[in-house]
Amino acid sequence: MNSDKKHIVWLCLGMLMFLWVGPAGAQEIIEEEHDSVGVTAVQPIDTLAVDTLAVDTVASDTLPWPESLRQRLDKLLTHPLLKTSQVGLMVYDLTADSAVYRFQERQTMRPASTMKVVTSVTALDKLGDSYQFKTKLMYTGKIEEHTLRGDLYCVGGFDPRFNTDDMRAFVESLRKMGVDTIRGRLVGDVSMKDDKQFGEGWCWDDDNHVLTPLLIGRKDRFIERFEEMLKDDGVVMDCQKTVDRVPSGAFEVTTRFHTMDQILMKMMKESDNLYAESMFYQIAASTGNHPASARSARSVVNKLIRKVGLNPSDYKVADGSGLSLYNYVSAELEVALLRYAFRNENIYLHLYPSLPIAGEDGTLKKRMKGTFAAGNVHAKTGTLTCVTSLAGYCTAANGHRLAFAIINQGCLRDADSRAFQDRVCVAMCQP
Repeated sequence: MNSDKKHIVWLCLGMLMFLWVGPAGAQEIIEEEHDSVGVTAVQPIDTLAVDTLAVDTVASDTLPWPESLRQRLDKLLTHPLLKTSQVGLMVYDLTADSAVYRFQERQTMRPASTMKVVTSVTALDKLGDSYQFKTKLMYTGKIEEHTLRGDLYCVGGFDPRFNTDDMRAFVESLRKMGVDTIRGRLVGDVSMKDDKQFGEGWCWDDDNHVLTPLLIGRKDRFIERFEEMLKDDGVVMDCQKTVDRVPSGAFEVTTRFHTMDQILMKMMKESDNLYAESMFYQIAASTGNHPASARSARSVVNKLIRKVGLNPSDYKVADGSGLSLYNYVSAELEVALLRYAFRNENIYLHLYPSLPIAGEDGTLKKRMKGTFAAGNVHAKTGTLTCVTSLAGYCTAANGHRLAFAIINQGCLRDADSRAFQDRVCVAMCQP
């Protein structure tokens, strides 16, 4: 059979197949093909109605890097999802030191929890990797005949990990000094930060933690709990509870601390907002302006934005966690900070291990399983109402390291925007 006759036969068979399964059946077949190459599970018909990734994979096989990736991403950006919502997307080749892909990368959008990338890079740059989150126990007066005649101060440093074990160490340290009676005041020093209990632009109906420098088990009842534990240990308490600032010349009983890495891991892997706000106020305190405030932290972040070559007046920084509806950044800014971190080993060696790993842990544990992105993508997730974001690193099939940021805004179904981001990640990682 000559080639013309073969062509006619295949055309007729294709028409018969279409008439038999119909357009809906054809869509289901396409989606099953996607699943067979490890891209995604079959989606409901109303979710990401037309997926172009399988077609793009075939078409881009013959193209060299990075044109192959660009074509894949171009195809993904034709999704109906983006007809009713917005996306800012940027991919940067760290190995070649050049931008690979840009799409509305300068559009300012709410970052959700990818704001934690901004906070963590700023903290590591400003505070250093050896920084400690401290809570101190101090006293004034004299210890005579097992009695402290003076004031006992708990000095808060906004350590979100301070727990019952740490407080027990406070009690034990005091007992080792021979103290079994306290006659004076039990004082909480919360002067480290301002008295604002919540972040700027936080929703009133969210279950938010109080932002105080003295926390026990994430709760604002430090002095009460300390008094209870002292009494439980047999210490006689003849004192009043109050709030004041520790005077100069006070004596240190003990200090409990947690490291930068301890805070960073939970903050990023689990997207812990309290940990991120603690980090934000550590940045603020480093300026020397007391009490620490969001404004002081913002000034440090803005200096770093200027340092990476962008204009801080183009963005709005309200908090450290991304909870605030007043935050506005861009994919370009997030990528610029990821690039900065990658170039600075003292930052990257601490930031990279803290990022969730696709298909393995953290907030990415259930995403991208069975794909080229699994175990490859290390990125921070973000979710607010109608906002979904993802920013981090991956390695392309040619061995090049990539930094990327994706911010979806205005999508009513989080699952749709996450599926879109997962497909972008697969496109970056697949051969």
